[in-house]
Amino acid sequence: MSLQIDLDVKYEVLCIRLEGELDHHTAEDLRNQVNDLMKQKAVQHILLNLGQLQFMDSSGLGVILGRYKQIASLGGEMVVCSISPAVRRLFELSGMFKIIRYEEDEHYALQTLGVA
Repeated sequence: MSLQIDLDVKYEVLCIRLEGELDHHTAEDLRNQVNDLMKQKAVQHILLNLGQLQFMDSSGLGVILGRYKQIASLGGEMVVCSISPAVRRLFELSGMFKIIRYEEDEHYALQTLGVA
């Protein structure tokens, strides 16, 4: 299975919606697309919608952690929402929820970032 990447900037929030599998085959593509978009547009925060992401490995965690560090260095925040059970378990085991805030759905997450 492949990875479908939907990137959308709402005001200064980069919304990343992923569907499929984020692994060592697809992580570089996500990294490049996000970096290119962040060079083109003013982005203050990142919202990750992972409700349709069925699988993620350590390469995926690395890409997400890298984008977290990137946005945090700009004074922004990363929020994850609508996370699938398998990916949620990986986030819990890796300690990602200690640095990335979780919200139930995308609309509420955008509200907490002052956008919706």
